[in-house]
This record gives sequence, structure tokens and C-alpha cells, in this order.
Amino acid sequence: MTITVYSASSGQVPAPYVEAAHTLGHLLAEGGHTLVNGAGRTGLMGACTDACLAAGGRAVGVIPQFMVDEGWQHRGMTELVVTPNMHRRKELMAEMSDACIALAGGVGTLEELLEVITWKQLGLYLKPIILLNTDGYYDALLAQLQRAVDERFMRPQHAACWRVADTPQQAVELALTTPPWDTSVRKFAAL
Repeated sequence: MTITVYSASSGQVPAPYVEAAHTLGHLLAEGGHTLVNGAGRTGLMGACTDACLAAGGRAVGVIPQFMVDEGWQHRGMTELVVTPNMHRRKELMAEMSDACIALAGGVGTLEELLEVITWKQLGLYLKPIILLNTDGYYDALLAQLQRAVDERFMRPQHAACWRVADTPQQAVELALTTPPWDTSVRKFAAL
């Protein structure tokens, strides 16, 4: 499988998040899966890539040209795909994936995650979306999404767009076993 991993580029996050990213990268390589990420060299992105490569895995980075111009890319990627902009980067990362796993992250990670959830709700992305909820990082977001369901901003069946994992091992298992989304859900996109 090719698994896209959304994650933070900040190099100043607490150790449990870095450990989870490292473990995930190792598990992807060990399982023979290809890692796709945003090609950042620092933070959780860098930790996941480094662990994947160290374990003999394949890591494909997708990064916009302006970030390459700034020198932000991981220089050890198996393959580096340079896009003209952020929009194409996100689109290509989703197109390349057989599943997405979201590690902890800031607004960039949240934006990637919420966009792919939106696409799934609309029947445009049918593959598994997994939130790796290290140290309860996504608890507040999950509560907000549940409130959106409770107050009828989303249908209850749309809460099945994502799965939540507590460990990297569980995240990989859910990525491998979650069935594809049914395109008929599109007719339920509007309340």
C-alpha cells in the first residue's frame, strides 16, 4: 500500500509525538508500504521519513517549488515530486494514497486532514482516513466534529469518514482493514 501521512514540520514538539512518527515510519517500511508525505526535513515529517528510510522503506515526498527554493525539503527522500503550489501538493498526495494517516500537527496538518475528510464526505475520496490520536491530541477536534453531527451540520453517517487509532500499530492496521467508502454517500452530502 501507499500511505499518505499528514504531520507537523515543527521541530519543537514533545517527544511522544516524535516517537509515534518514528514508530509509524518504521512500521510502514517493515510492512512493505510506501510512505508519502510533504517532504519536510524537520519535525514529525522528518522523523517519519528518517525511520522509514532507516528500515529500508520507500519514502516519496511531495513539495511545492517555493518550499524547495527555501531549502525545506528532506534531501534523502526516495523520490521527490515538486508541485507548482500547495493545492496541487494536497491533491497529488491524496491521489497517490491508498489510505491517509494524520499524525499530530498544526494548521497545515489540520487543513490537509479536514480537506480529505470533506472530499470523503462528498464521495470524492473513498479510502481510509485514520487519525493517530497520540496523547489525546485529536480529542478536541473529535469533540468538535461530534458537535457538528449533534447540531446537524453533518449527518451521523459522515462520522464514519474517519477512524481513530491510539497507537501507530493500530493506525496501520486500520489503514489496511477499513473498507472503501461507498460513493452513494454523495446523495447524503446535503442535510
